[in-house]
Amino acid sequence: MDKKEENREQKEQVVNPWEVSSSAGKIDYDKLIDKFGCQRLDHSLVHRVQRLTGRPPHVFLRRGVFFAHRDFNEILDAYERGDKFYLYTGRGPSSEALHLGHLIPFMFTKYLQDAFKVPLVIQLTDDEKCMWKNLSVEESQRLARENAKDIIACGFDITKTFIFSDFDYVGGAFYKNMVRVSKCVTYNKVVGIFGFTGEDHIGKVSFPPVQAVPSFPSSFPHLFKGEDNPRCLIPCAIDQDPYFRMTRDVAPRIGYHKPALIESSFFPALQGENGKMSASDPNSAIYVTDSGKVIKNKINKYAFSGGRESVELHRKLGANLEVDIPVKYLSFFLEDDAELEHIKKEYGAGHMLTGEVKQRLTKVLTELVERHQTARAAVTDEMVDAFMAVRSLPNMFN
Repeated sequence: MDKKEENREQKEQVVNPWEVSSSAGKIDYDKLIDKFGCQRLDHSLVHRVQRLTGRPPHVFLRRGVFFAHRDFNEILDAYERGDKFYLYTGRGPSSEALHLGHLIPFMFTKYLQDAFKVPLVIQLTDDEKCMWKNLSVEESQRLARENAKDIIACGFDITKTFIFSDFDYVGGAFYKNMVRVSKCVTYNKVVGIFGFTGEDHIGKVSFPPVQAVPSFPSSFPHLFKGEDNPRCLIPCAIDQDPYFRMTRDVAPRIGYHKPALIESSFFPALQGENGKMSASDPNSAIYVTDSGKVIKNKINKYAFSGGRESVELHRKLGANLEVDIPVKYLSFFLEDDAELEHIKKEYGAGHMLTGEVKQRLTKVLTELVERHQTARAAVTDEMVDAFMAVRSLPNMFN
């Protein structure tokens, strides 16, 4: 590919931690895998997870929501040998309420923690959002605690989970690792990876090591002191890949394993894959604070349909499942594989109408959100303090 063609392709599709867009409307994940240099998550790895854990693979695994990886096979090798690993994921707390797309990595990480019985660190990058979203330090910290309540409501095991905010935790061994990483990454390298410009303040340029070093167990001496350098597995959306490409390049140079990644596709906006979920447009997404009535209204009014213009035409041609958002949402959240296939078959053949599919989706999402709301209501400030307390977790690998 010559330089001109490469530049055109980059303009057509932008995927980084701060922007996801495509002039073609939808993201070409095959191109993204080629560009980033990660690998497709194939069925053999999914079957291997089932064999090693003795439990069915999560719906996000078996339906390809988590579709790409870096060295996930090596994590499974290590687990099979009896070697230890831990999980690391995070959240940039920029809004009061999470939408369903924000829940996906936490729902999947909860499954991984339960299936492999491993410890987990969750980073709240309140410093990053303070710098990128023009929030005050105090507001960023407040949002971090609010978001922590939603994360805890996903059901993580407090005996195996440490949640930390950067403003509270960065220092000591963590900061030493940040300095080690910073010395290995040139300004040109960080500009090449993240696309920073001369207009970006130096806080942005200096942030990547903060997200890199939770990949290294020595950043958490209260958890991993005395442990034999356990591996790290990071479940995340694929837009976070640039941080960890940088981390993986540096890790062997400072004496650590490269972190492994398991990466998800993006959850589409209600208006379709061309749309973008945005906090400025509450109708672009289903939020975990939405009532059943609001969810029903959003789905009926805004969820982009692949149904035809008239019932007659729909009966004749069937729905276009490629663009239908209710079917895509059901693919994420309807547990029953047989029911999902039945809906796709009947709707695609025109035997089922858009209204019926939207009705089923409304029930699925309302139940999911109401379960989450009940769990979150039970999360107290004392529970947040307990999850965020710097403490040892003596049974974290049991």
